Amino acid sequence: MTVQRRTGEVVMGLSVQTYIPGSTPMHALDARVKLVLLAAYSVALFLIQTWLGLLCAFFLLAGAIALAKLPVSRIAGMLVPVYVIVLFTVLFNGFALDVSAATDRVVASGLAGVSAGVLADWQPVVLVGNFGWYPAGFARGCFYAVRIVLLVAASLVLCFTTTSTKLTDALNSFLKPLRSFGVPIDDAAMIFSLALRFIPVTAEEFERVRVAQLSRGAKFDVGALQEKLRAWQTVLIPLFVGMFRRADSLAHAMEARCYGMPGVARTSLHDSSIPLAHVAALIAGLLTCIVLALVF
Repeated sequence: MTVQRRTGEVVMGLSVQTYIPGSTPMHALDARVKLVLLAAYSVALFLIQTWLGLLCAFFLLAGAIALAKLPVSRIAGMLVPVYVIVLFTVLFNGFALDVSAATDRVVASGLAGVSAGVLADWQPVVLVGNFGWYPAGFARGCFYAVRIVLLVAASLVLCFTTTSTKLTDALNSFLKPLRSFGVPIDDAAMIFSLALRFIPVTAEEFERVRVAQLSRGAKFDVGALQEKLRAWQTVLIPLFVGMFRRADSLAHAMEARCYGMPGVARTSLHDSSIPLAHVAALIAGLLTCIVLALVF
């Protein structure tokens, strides 16, 4: 959330949008192709067992980011919560309460197939008692950490280059085979689309109500816990009332437009076929992921 102060007013802004408009090849690529490539890239990441393979996966992701012309700082900022996870991953793998026992377990079972690189031959360093730093485990933790960062960053590339509408259409396309079994995929896709569209609307409504209560003298960070909770009630109750009112209005609008009439097949405004160039990109990406998974 960003706060900008001007003369006599406070302008509040809450950033909830992830899509970055652009005209790059990554933006133009079919959402279904990007989803399949993301799935293949994720599987390849978990099958890669060497640092050289992770390096190749990194360069592949860096090429996609450069092709999409995405700001690296924006991606790094979105990865802040992931940094905490990878930090714990490295710490819990790099340090052991009993270094000798950890060494015996690794000798017996290995590092789950993960390469320790140059740290494989390093001896454990005892710090206090049996507690110490285990280099091979530290290498394993770093390997897992890099794998997690690459996986989340690849997901961000998809979100930054694909609108929620295109993602919903892609989901609808993937679920089409279930239509023959009587599964209401159109309704499921509509629910998913409405949920995505209501996220920024709800965030804006929340910020609007909060600022309104601040202007009335509400204090959200003063007093005991019970006082803070009572202060936040003045925001949450109007927020939920407004959400239900908006949902009711949306339901009436959809009913007035005869949405969901039995026996009426829904049509699509856009052509659902995948261009030949996008199919070629899909094949090339899948082959690259297969090579990464099998060779490294």
